[in-house]
Amino acid sequence: MRLTILGGGGFRVPLVHGALLGDRGEDRVTHVVLHDLDAERLSAVTRVLAEQAADVPGAPEVTATTDLDEALRGADFIFSAIRVGGLEGRANDERVALAEGVLGQETVGAGGIAYGLRTVPVAVDIARRVARLAPDAWLINFTNPAGLVTEAMSRHLGDRVIGICDSPVGLGRRIARVLGVENPEEAWIDYAGLNHLGWVRGLRVAGRDELPRLLADRALLGSFEEGRLFGVDWVRSLGAIPNEYLHYYYFNREAVRAYQAAEKTRGAFLKDQQARFYEEMRRPDAHALKAWDRTRAEREATYMSENRETAGAGERDADDLSGGYEKVALALMRAIARDERTTLILNVRNKATLSSLDTEAVIEVPCLVDANGAHPVAVAPLPDHATGLVSAVKAVEREILAAAEAGSRATAVKAFALHPLVDSVNVARRLVEGYTAVHPGLGYLK
Repeated sequence: MRLTILGGGGFRVPLVHGALLGDRGEDRVTHVVLHDLDAERLSAVTRVLAEQAADVPGAPEVTATTDLDEALRGADFIFSAIRVGGLEGRANDERVALAEGVLGQETVGAGGIAYGLRTVPVAVDIARRVARLAPDAWLINFTNPAGLVTEAMSRHLGDRVIGICDSPVGLGRRIARVLGVENPEEAWIDYAGLNHLGWVRGLRVAGRDELPRLLADRALLGSFEEGRLFGVDWVRSLGAIPNEYLHYYYFNREAVRAYQAAEKTRGAFLKDQQARFYEEMRRPDAHALKAWDRTRAEREATYMSENRETAGAGERDADDLSGGYEKVALALMRAIARDERTTLILNVRNKATLSSLDTEAVIEVPCLVDANGAHPVAVAPLPDHATGLVSAVKAVEREILAAAEAGSRATAVKAFALHPLVDSVNVARRLVEGYTAVHPGLGYLK
């Protein structure tokens, strides 16, 4: 099979390649095409992949190109992990929002809206090219904001685009681990919501829901990241385990204050960190794989550090530093290519899954995956507080899509103003002014 990776010069590409090297089954990926607009980054990542594959017999062939159409032709699967505007764009998203006293995180609040407005037009162009050049390919989207971007692409690719995220996987794994589940793969995770906005309402092992046992045990509940991050009393009040990104909603004031006080925003930190890595890769004698692995370890250890500091949650557990989205991507590709039926939490069109949303809305829920794609599983309705938040954020996503399609500045203001974490229409107007001033990619808003 031929796999094309869009954003092929991205820092996390070696994670996907490493997962592919461990796949020895039939119908496996034999050719990886890396596409990126930055030839120097492509070269650096290609060096890392070559060192990864040095002692692996039958490793996939790797080629690189800056020509998008060339990369798409002949693809069986397309993995999209692009970053429109780069990490400098992310840092600007954070800076503009924090100057207005609101959150600038890349997928949540004002920062997520700005990133979505930049990314949706590019993602739509990619989807149209895929429909024309590789109509039988499956597109797996990890580009953030993942749910929004997947919905934008689904309008052109239908169910052949599927969004993935490692947050629900990591959450389910942590819950299973503290409950002593021997094989987390056998647990059924009752999870529902939107990308970065979901809740685990149950975890079934051999037909028995083990989540009540966790909620009843204060020591056990406080022993893993989400229990420490949200606090035992709040989690028990919810009766569910929230996705870590809900910390930005439930403790928004504290999160904004912590980000304003930080020496660097997350985007600025990653921008500087990765600049050092790519600069090191310019040296012919650099050990590419060692340099990448060292940088990755630092990246993972500092993930959501401001939130953990605010909550007094301490350092991340060692078991949570190994990533995970590449495993979801490989499992998804394997299930479709080989008809190896499995269950994964994915971003797909709602159909009739959550009654509070329309059929075309992309949601994040457990799906049965087979050769025909991902099929959302019926789930219980969300409680009222979750339904309200999901509906409000989905309405904002729809305004982002409308603004991108029409190039409407007024609709962009509406998207910001309607978000639960933006507290004034005047703030929304200033945000649009600030973002259009620093992002050339938003020049289409008139």
